[in-house]
Amino acid sequence: MSDLGSRDESPLERFKRITGATLRAVSEEAEITVSFAPSGQGLIGKEARLTAPGRDLPIEDKSLARGEADAIALRLRYHDEGRHAKGRPGAQIAREIYDAVEQARCEALGMRRMAGVGVNLDAATETEYRKRGLARASTQDEAPLSEVMHMLAREAMTGVAPPPAARQMIDCWRASFDARVLEALNNLGGLADDQEAFAEEVRRLLGHLNVDLGREEESGGEEQSEGEQQEGQSETSEESSEGGEEDSGETLAMLEGERGDSSEAQSLDDASAEMDSEMMPGAGEDEPGDPGRPPNFEDGQNRPNAEAYGFYIAQFDEIVGAEELCDADELARLRKMLDQQLSHLQGVIARLANRLQRRLLAKQTRAWEFNLEEGLLDTARLARVVVNPMHSLSYKRELETEFRDTVVTLLIDNSGSMRGRPITVAAMSADILARTLERCGVKVEILGFTTRMWKGGQSREHWIAQGKPPNPGRLNDLRHIIYKPADAPWRRARKNLGLMLREGILKENIDGEALLWAHARLLGRPEQRRVLMVISDGAPVDDSTLSVNPGNYLERHLREVIDYIETRSPVQLVAIGIGHDVTRYYRRAVTIVDAEQLGGTMMEKLAELFEEGTPDTRVRYGAA
Repeated sequence: MSDLGSRDESPLERFKRITGATLRAVSEEAEITVSFAPSGQGLIGKEARLTAPGRDLPIEDKSLARGEADAIALRLRYHDEGRHAKGRPGAQIAREIYDAVEQARCEALGMRRMAGVGVNLDAATETEYRKRGLARASTQDEAPLSEVMHMLAREAMTGVAPPPAARQMIDCWRASFDARVLEALNNLGGLADDQEAFAEEVRRLLGHLNVDLGREEESGGEEQSEGEQQEGQSETSEESSEGGEEDSGETLAMLEGERGDSSEAQSLDDASAEMDSEMMPGAGEDEPGDPGRPPNFEDGQNRPNAEAYGFYIAQFDEIVGAEELCDADELARLRKMLDQQLSHLQGVIARLANRLQRRLLAKQTRAWEFNLEEGLLDTARLARVVVNPMHSLSYKRELETEFRDTVVTLLIDNSGSMRGRPITVAAMSADILARTLERCGVKVEILGFTTRMWKGGQSREHWIAQGKPPNPGRLNDLRHIIYKPADAPWRRARKNLGLMLREGILKENIDGEALLWAHARLLGRPEQRRVLMVISDGAPVDDSTLSVNPGNYLERHLREVIDYIETRSPVQLVAIGIGHDVTRYYRRAVTIVDAEQLGGTMMEKLAELFEEGTPDTRVRYGAA
C-alpha cells in the first residue's frame, strides 16, 4: 500500500492489514483470507478468523489477535494433515491431546526460529486462559488435560516456561505424571522436525497417560473426506465466480423482471450443499401438533425409529443476528461492496420499485363509509346543502384495508454452493425488495440458514464420543441468521445484508428445519397475511447426517414440512429455485436458470401472492 493510502487508514484498519500480511508471510500461504470477528474461530478452510480488537486497540486485544495469527500461520507452515491423520486416535480425549501436542510442535518450530513468535503466543495464551477461567483451575476437572500437555510439550521442545496463567492448571496434573510421561515429553524435543516420528512418540505418550486410543479408522477417513469436501467447495466457488462475470445488461434484465422458461432449468450439483434440518431451541414454543410444526416432530429427542425425523443434540445450534458474526468495520466494508454492485443500477431500481409499488398499492382499493355524523367532509354532497340549507352536512370515513396488515419473510439459502454470483444477486434482490415493500407499508423479515461448521461440527464429535449410537438423526450444528427482523426499518439493517458476501459464512444447508424456524417466527406475528418466500439452489444434503441415516432422510423431512405448511398453515409459501427444480417440492414455485433473473422473479411472484384474496371495493352507507 502506498504512503498516501496509509495516511487514510485508521489505526485499527492498519493493524488488521499488517496482521493479515504477517500471517500470510509466516505461513507462506499467499491465498489465505484473513478476517476478524468478535470470537475468532481459527482456521476454516482457506479463511483465518481472528478475534477482532476494540477500536482503541487495547494491548490485550492486540496480543490475542497476534498470537492467534501466529498459531494459525505456524500450523499452515509446518503441519501435514495427511501424516497427522494416519496416527490420529479415535477416542475423543486421546484425539484432543494428540491434536494439542501437534499444535505445540508447530508453535515450537516457530519459536525456535522467530523470537517474537513466542512473545505473541504467550500473550495470547495468557489472555485466553484468563478469559476461560483456566488460570484459576484448582482441580483436574477444571484443567483440560489437552491444554496441560500442549503447554508441557511446548516447554519440552523450546525450554521456555509456560505463561503464568497456565502454571496453576499444570500443577493440578503434574503430580499424576510418572517418569515415563516425563521421558516421553523430553523425547519430543529431538523429533519436532520429523512429523511422523513425532506422532509415534505422542502415541507412546498417550499410552503412558493411560488414555484410551480408541479406533483409528474414522479419524483418517473423516480428515480425508473433509479435504475432499473443501476441494469440492473450492471448485463450486470457482464455478460461481466464473458465473459472476456478467455484464450490466444482464443485471438490468434481472431488475426489469425478465424470466426464462422454467422447463429449461438445469440442475446444479447439490452434492456440496450438506445441510442440517432441525428446529433450534427458542425458535418457537409450540407443542407437537400445533400449527408451528408437523404433528410428528418432537424437539430434543433422538428418535430410534428411522421413519421419524429428529436431531442427536441441539445445544450447539444457534440463532444469531448478522451483526454478531462480524465486527462493525467488516460489515461496513461488505455493505460498501454491495452498494458498489447496486450503484450503477439506481435508476433501474427506482423504476422497478415504483412499478411494484404502483401494482401493490392498486390492490388497496379505497373503501368509504358515507352519511356519517363526523369524519371528513363529503364535498360531493355540498350541493344539496346549498340548494336546501335545512340539510345537514354529510361526513365520510375511509375504511381500513387489509393489504397493509402483511408481513413477508425472505428465507435465503446460505450454503456453499450459493457462493459467487447467486448469493450476491440474492443479497441485492433482498435489499431492493425490503426497500420497496417498506415504502408500501409491508413489513419484511430477511433470514438465512446454514451450518456453523463443515462435516458435522461439535454434534458429530459428541456422537462419536458417546460411542456412535445408531440412528442419531440430524448430525450437524445449525446456524440460522437474522439479517433483518420484521419490525426493524431497512435503514437500520442495511449493513447486515453485506454479510452474505462474506465467503466464510456459506457452509451447508438443511432446508426442513430452516422452514420450520422461519414458519414459527411468522406464526408469532400479529399480521393477518403472512408470506414465506424461500430462495434456494438445491435440495438439503448433509454428508454427516446422511452417512448414518437413510439417503432420503433430509429430503423426506423437507417434503413433510412443506406439505404441512401448504395444507394446514395460514402462511402462504412460495419458493424460487436457482438452477434447481424446486417445483418437485413446492406447489407454488418457479425455477430460474440464471441468478440474474432472481430480482424480477421475486417481484412477480410476490405480486401474484398479493393479488390472491385482495379485498373488493366496499362502500357502506350510514343512516341518512
